[in-house]
Amino acid sequence: MAKAQKKTKADKSTETQPVLLVVEDDPGLQKQFKWSFERYKVVIAGDRETALNEIRRHEPGVVTLDLGLPPDPANATEGLATLEQILQLAPHTKIIVVTGNDDRENALKAVAMGAYDFFQKPIDPETLGFVIDRAHHLHSLEKENNKLHQQLSDESPLEGIISISPEMNKLCRTIEKIAPTDITTLFLGESGTGKEVLARALHQLSDRRDGNFIAINCAAIPENLLESELFGYEKGAFTGASQTTKGKIEYAHKGTFFLDELGDLPIALQAKLLRFLQERIVERIGGREEIPVDVRIIGATHQNLSKLIETGTFREDLYYRLSEVCIEIPPLRDRQGDAVVIAKTLLDRFNKQNKLKIKGFSPDALAAIDSYRWPGNIREMENRVKRAVIMADGAHVTAEDLEIEDASKNVMPLNLKEVRESAEKMVIIKAIKMADHNISRAADLLGITRPTLYNMMDKYSISE
Repeated sequence: MAKAQKKTKADKSTETQPVLLVVEDDPGLQKQFKWSFERYKVVIAGDRETALNEIRRHEPGVVTLDLGLPPDPANATEGLATLEQILQLAPHTKIIVVTGNDDRENALKAVAMGAYDFFQKPIDPETLGFVIDRAHHLHSLEKENNKLHQQLSDESPLEGIISISPEMNKLCRTIEKIAPTDITTLFLGESGTGKEVLARALHQLSDRRDGNFIAINCAAIPENLLESELFGYEKGAFTGASQTTKGKIEYAHKGTFFLDELGDLPIALQAKLLRFLQERIVERIGGREEIPVDVRIIGATHQNLSKLIETGTFREDLYYRLSEVCIEIPPLRDRQGDAVVIAKTLLDRFNKQNKLKIKGFSPDALAAIDSYRWPGNIREMENRVKRAVIMADGAHVTAEDLEIEDASKNVMPLNLKEVRESAEKMVIIKAIKMADHNISRAADLLGITRPTLYNMMDKYSISE
């Protein structure tokens, strides 16, 4: 009974270990993998069929694959075919190709096919262990990220909103609260932050979801046509008015009217829009009839309305009518973690649209996406990801494919020691400058002794 209990405990411990599948036909190397990587549950496969069965059974995050498999160990064809089938079965698995010193060409070919990395024999357990640990860490991050993304897709009531950042989650809660009301809402934010997407989400959550969502961009329509677009016109009201035509506001009856880029609304039209907001009636151009319209108004602009009011180009009373609730949308650079999640969602979308099989982003691309400031926000990201998916030569989109310049300069190191040392060096230099290069005074500013400061200066190669 005691033996049975011991076995059960051992089984439980292996269940919690991450699985490492080793595809290797050499018995000696199989044993070496077994005792070198005890922190993993090492599963051995000596041929392609066994390897594929183990992939189905264990779904390992990391696989080491010897390209020289039977029936012809001297030829890499069998190994490359195994690689291709593993990627078809488990496209997110990180495959580390193990090759001989004279087989670098096939190793590079394997990486181009979608392998994570390659390692040349003879096996050095410590170095290979580092590569395996890094691959497993990346696989775990991607798995967690995909899980998060799926939760967002399944649970978020705001259609089209993809976010894990606290800033956007707070904004979404606000939209959920005001959606059941008819309160006039104003979205403020930089171009490309998704103002119309949020406006549509607000409409879909409201009781007006079965009505029309009508959007008009004030900056995209010439001033002489904008009034007729908004309010409509009667037959004969002007040359070319051959029939009575409803305005966009009328078409939004029982629904939602979205007025985008309202900062570009001509001052003459602002008075007429203000009257509509107060009375909820419209008069077509050339008409005398007052037409009641039941509609919810949502406005949006990237401009600073306070400054426009100061310069006299935007009416203050109109601003207060439009901003019963004012929501500021943070730019993408201020939404912690959202850039990577949105980029992955866009990659999946463009993959399907263009019938491509890009597997994801390379590590350097993910670092670039996370560190880049995205001045054009989500609209810029859509353009870059779409182009990169189409133009990518390999199985993964790289930073070069995204054409993000000097992204590496902005990447914060994830190594805690490196971050701490960088901060220490900066503070020491600042203290020395503030003390006019007087080391005793600099030490006092830092709250350390003079000998300690000298030791730290030697450590970071800082001269007096």
